[in-house]
Amino acid sequence: MFPDLDGFDHIHLYVANREKAAAWYEEMLGFTINEMLAPWAENVRGPLTIEDPTGKIHLALFTSDAFIPQTAIAFRADGKDFLAWKSYLEQQEILLRCTDHKVAWSVYFNDLDRNMYEITTYEYDYVSGQLETPKT
Repeated sequence: MFPDLDGFDHIHLYVANREKAAAWYEEMLGFTINEMLAPWAENVRGPLTIEDPTGKIHLALFTSDAFIPQTAIAFRADGKDFLAWKSYLEQQEILLRCTDHKVAWSVYFNDLDRNMYEITTYEYDYVSGQLETPKT
């Protein structure tokens, strides 16, 4: 038997410029710098840790000059918030696609450094009933 885990602590994310990325995440997703962990960013190789408004999701931004974006991070939302995120991403003109997975719905978008994000809901029937013309 394995000891329990409480969930993810943080996700490492590589970006071209930590400060620009942090500003983008604040403007687009409401993430702010975690002040307790901010001293780690004083080292150019250290992370600049940001968190969502609930403080439950932490992203550790690391600078990388030569990287190929391949990170994909998926968040979960209930049906109502999923639809709100879809609308918001459309308004920001960063929604790449909305996909019907037949048991779940997902929206996809990229950050400033082309790292991919997905927001998924498993409230399939609710969302299907709310969308006029499903996009795939």
